[in-house]
Amino acid sequence: MRDRRVILLWTGFALAAVVSVGLVARRPDHLSDLHIYYGALTDLRAGRPLYGYVAENGGPFTYPPFAALVLAPITVLPEPALGVLWLLLTVVAVVAIAVPVGGVLAPERSRRPLAVAAVATALMLSAPVQSNLRFGQVSIFIVLLALLDGMGVVPPRWRGVLVGLAAAIKLTPLLFVAYFLVSGRYRDAGRAAAAFLVAAGVAAAVLPAESWTYWTGTVLQTSRIGDLASLGNQSLHGMLLRVGVAPATLPLLWAALVGVICAVALLRARQLTGLGRPGHAAVLVGCATVAASPVSWTHHQIWPVLAAMLLVGASGVARRVAGAALLVAMVVSLGAALGPVSARPGVQFLLENARALGVGALCLVGFGGVAVTATRAHRRATAGRAWLRVGVAAAAALAFFAVQPLPAGADPTFKAYALDDVANPRYFFVCRGAAECAAYGGDAAVSFGTAVEPTKVRVNGVVSEQVARLAYYSAPGGAPRAIPLLDAYPGSRIFSFRAATMTHGRLVAYAADGRPIATYDDELAAAFRTHR
Repeated sequence: MRDRRVILLWTGFALAAVVSVGLVARRPDHLSDLHIYYGALTDLRAGRPLYGYVAENGGPFTYPPFAALVLAPITVLPEPALGVLWLLLTVVAVVAIAVPVGGVLAPERSRRPLAVAAVATALMLSAPVQSNLRFGQVSIFIVLLALLDGMGVVPPRWRGVLVGLAAAIKLTPLLFVAYFLVSGRYRDAGRAAAAFLVAAGVAAAVLPAESWTYWTGTVLQTSRIGDLASLGNQSLHGMLLRVGVAPATLPLLWAALVGVICAVALLRARQLTGLGRPGHAAVLVGCATVAASPVSWTHHQIWPVLAAMLLVGASGVARRVAGAALLVAMVVSLGAALGPVSARPGVQFLLENARALGVGALCLVGFGGVAVTATRAHRRATAGRAWLRVGVAAAAALAFFAVQPLPAGADPTFKAYALDDVANPRYFFVCRGAAECAAYGGDAAVSFGTAVEPTKVRVNGVVSEQVARLAYYSAPGGAPRAIPLLDAYPGSRIFSFRAATMTHGRLVAYAADGRPIATYDDELAAAFRTHR
């Protein structure tokens, strides 16, 4: 029976891998990050600055100079052949990660093949691995290096080296050096620090100008990586941006919360190591890097998938339910899937930030009592009570978020369009030309139409002469967004903007004296629901 389940799981893994690679190949923007690596390194070989490269989609090269040395061989291959090889290596990396994690889930040799197959399949179906495949990302290989080193899989004399090299390619694994120190692995910490410094030194010797540029400025320019308030950034920092924390308060609040999360996670990781659970400890530290980093895009979030699998395989109802919930959040985008049916801004915020909240909670709880083995009789006696506690806790959490007047994701996709954008029919679609816009507007203060896309809603309309200012509120408690009124055609003023959702949106038109003369909220929500 077990052999059959293993075969079925590996068959599912293979089908998911083939379908995923096929879907990636059909996307016009497939392997966009790999294209950035390839283009930046091609420019570097031609004598152009590494950090001056900008791809067609606006993406720059953002990694330390040592990453350029490691990735340099990719330019030997034609880019199409490189894409095929990269996708294949990504699938192999998924299996390589599943092997040690499956060993943690099933220490008994007889059950290990089933556990490895289950972890590999769950990883392949998860959003982080799909994102690594789609973008051609290096993140999965960084996780593999840090995981093997953190779990102590590599020979003792080399432990720490992989973490140091991984950190020289991407800085977040440096937290593992602190983990080595607090858990008493001093030699591993020393080797990790030495490997990082040697790698950075080699890069400085080979690429002195690029190293100077990176370490004296580029390393701090997180805005180069993209819109940090977008929902794809499921770090604590990204969530605080979406909450709308004041810019003056944000750095101190973020630093304090990161300090607490990392300290608690590291102490719990030390305890897990002492209890003979190095796999749990390494995954917990990895989750702390996801929570603490200023930027944690979907492809960075492989660690929470591993944590979810460890929780699902643990004893105790609460841990298994928590693991299943976290795994669902890492496979499905809850904000997009359940957004249309969420009744309150706070619930929408919970759904949109489920990954960030789940990872933060995991870091603070640290797998709960996963290292404590309960007797089977005790588990049977307390199972009913455990389900009751889980249900009460879940209901309380939903009730708390339901009453919060939080902005619904702070509309991370919000953008108001300017006069230069009028020629784009995707943004301005209700009317073209002075006569058509005048007829469309009629006598109403504001006339508008909506267009719903998978990740955003567009609103385009016309305002009358009495409207002096137009503002959009994403949800109760959200700050107003000014919508420019554009004199695109004689005698008509038009506007257009996009937002994440219209479920709780409110469009308000103001007269010259500042008083509101028209408000549209139910109309926006109704149009949104109709199009959905």
